[in-house]
Amino acid sequence: MKRLDWTALSAAERHAALARPALAGSAETRAAVARTLAAVRSDGDAALLELTRRFDRCTLASLRVGEAEFVAAEESLAEELKRAILDARGRIEHFHRACAPQPVRVETAAGVICERILRPIERVGLYVPAGAAPLPSTALMLGVPAQIAGCGDVVLCTPPRADGRCDEAVLFAARSCGIDQVFKLGGAQAIAAMAYGSASVPRCDKLFGPGNVWVTEAKLQVASDPQGAAIDMPAGPSEVLVVADAQADARFVAADLLAQAEHGTDSQSILVSPSAALIEEVAACIEVQRLRLPRADIARQSLARGLLIKVASLQQALEVSNAYAPEHLILNVAEPRQLVAGVRSAGSIFLGAWSPESIGDYCSGTNHVLPTYAASRACSGLSVASFQKQISMQELSPAGLRAIGPCAVTLARAEQLDAHANAVSLRLETMENVA
Repeated sequence: MKRLDWTALSAAERHAALARPALAGSAETRAAVARTLAAVRSDGDAALLELTRRFDRCTLASLRVGEAEFVAAEESLAEELKRAILDARGRIEHFHRACAPQPVRVETAAGVICERILRPIERVGLYVPAGAAPLPSTALMLGVPAQIAGCGDVVLCTPPRADGRCDEAVLFAARSCGIDQVFKLGGAQAIAAMAYGSASVPRCDKLFGPGNVWVTEAKLQVASDPQGAAIDMPAGPSEVLVVADAQADARFVAADLLAQAEHGTDSQSILVSPSAALIEEVAACIEVQRLRLPRADIARQSLARGLLIKVASLQQALEVSNAYAPEHLILNVAEPRQLVAGVRSAGSIFLGAWSPESIGDYCSGTNHVLPTYAASRACSGLSVASFQKQISMQELSPAGLRAIGPCAVTLARAEQLDAHANAVSLRLETMENVA
């Protein structure tokens, strides 16, 4: 990991230090994804089966997971794993129900009622990757808020293994969220299937879930196509920024940085601390812990782009964090809540020594589908609101229109929109004539 003294850097050097690596969405990738989308739109299931044979190296008789496969998946899992999935699901539901948007009804003036009503997105498509490892936790993070939101139709795609089956834990997690429309599809072809539909896969209104560069590019392309589908957010490599003081346990900090690094070679792990001694101790702990990991080489490559940043104070550490706008922010300091007010941008925050980011990934109750690549400056993580539409509504009585109508007429005339003004003034005149 690269060591930096923040106080010794110029503004330009600081900006360069926090710049993310360019995403690998080359012109070749964009063209290949466009071809995949076109093939699925043109040939439907035939294209999906052929692409699955080519990329997943398996020949499928059917794209949809059958009931017998759900049953076999549940029977094959260890009871401990099934309990863990259900326990995590319960906490995720508890938190997301508490955060769900509520209808609103206010009287903004006498006789003027304004409301917000909620409607679920009718059909949503969820993508659960299974590249380096299957992700049943992602099935929960997507499936639970979709279920709470009341989406009428939920479709889930996840890549098959070479034996033509999907990961058993993913299937169990999906079924625990009431999802039975699961399809053996991965990559750009899965996004194409859910965006455009086929004989087997229903066409969806909005797509959710993380994925590799091919999936991300496919999501971007279908989102820009009027015939495609909306998306939750584009996904970049996963990232964590740890702010730690001199009292932090270096072993814990190292473990959190490595937990992020093992995601993939393009993940980014950053430590920001006013303690030079802690930084050196963390660096030593990383090497000891990394060598014990099965994914040690992936972590090594990822950490090569990581940063160890020495700052003058915790306040300056927050300035670095806000400039970076991390997906995950860990405040491993003695008084973490004293820093929260200074956090302007982060996907999710973890407070104190006993709140590892891994807990948020799995089972605290918050969502792990979060804005990456500095998107937390403007975007939030996934929630029930992501699966709903918020529709405003208003109702005026004659007295209400009499009270606020002149305001609308004045504004409409100022904008030279006479028909707007007339729609109000005509009613006001009618009321006067009746009176």
